Amino acid sequence: MIIENQYKTMIIDTHSHIYLPEFDTDRAEMLARAENEGVRLVLMPAIDNQTHSIMFGVEEDFSGACRGMMGLHPCSVKEGYQEELKIVEDHLEQRKFVAVGETGLDFYWDRTFIKEQYESFQMQIELAIHYDVPVVIHSRDSIDECIKVIGNKQNGNLKGVFHCFSGNIIQAKQIIELGFYLGIGGVITFKNSGLDRVLADVDMKHVILETDAPYLAPVPFRGKRNECSYLKYVVEKLSEIKNISKNEIEMVTTNNARNLFCL
Repeated sequence: MIIENQYKTMIIDTHSHIYLPEFDTDRAEMLARAENEGVRLVLMPAIDNQTHSIMFGVEEDFSGACRGMMGLHPCSVKEGYQEELKIVEDHLEQRKFVAVGETGLDFYWDRTFIKEQYESFQMQIELAIHYDVPVVIHSRDSIDECIKVIGNKQNGNLKGVFHCFSGNIIQAKQIIELGFYLGIGGVITFKNSGLDRVLADVDMKHVILETDAPYLAPVPFRGKRNECSYLKYVVEKLSEIKNISKNEIEMVTTNNARNLFCL
């Protein structure tokens, strides 16, 4: 998946779990559909040790089109999470990754390990600083808490993105002031999300695109499996909200992603 024309827009899906079983039967075809829509690079966030090797396999099978991150998802922070973090550290020592993540806090599914989630999040931030890579933040039902953690850790060198941002304009501005990006995906197309009103007041220089596939498919596929080619619906919605061309949305967000992930 190489750009043959230097003037052809390249779209980057900055957050997509395409190594999960939902894509086992048609992964190559799905990526071909994505390429046909201009999506020529997919960044894959890690979950935990149960899926690392599968993610590495997708990286190898689709070299140049897919690149991995390394981290421990907050929903995978359980008893014995220290061992998982040691595995993350070992992988980061062995090779280069585009980011640490996804990490963060999730207070939606289970609040049993909140203390451990904080410890895991903070440790992974330190790893991102040490290896000079971005941190990719999961913040479901915990945006304010994640903002506070990043604010306490920001030393001028910390960078990253609040993946699947779905907060309000105050939170968006706080994130931007910290030097972080907003990851925008299919939720922008949901009728009652309110995200359209927030993005109307946010400069596109602070936005990167993502699908979070196979989750959170945009309208008109809401509730079905998401895939990378569906980024075009996110681009269309942002173009409508910002009253600028789809091409400009693609160019600006791609440049933002390149800058953030040093692509």
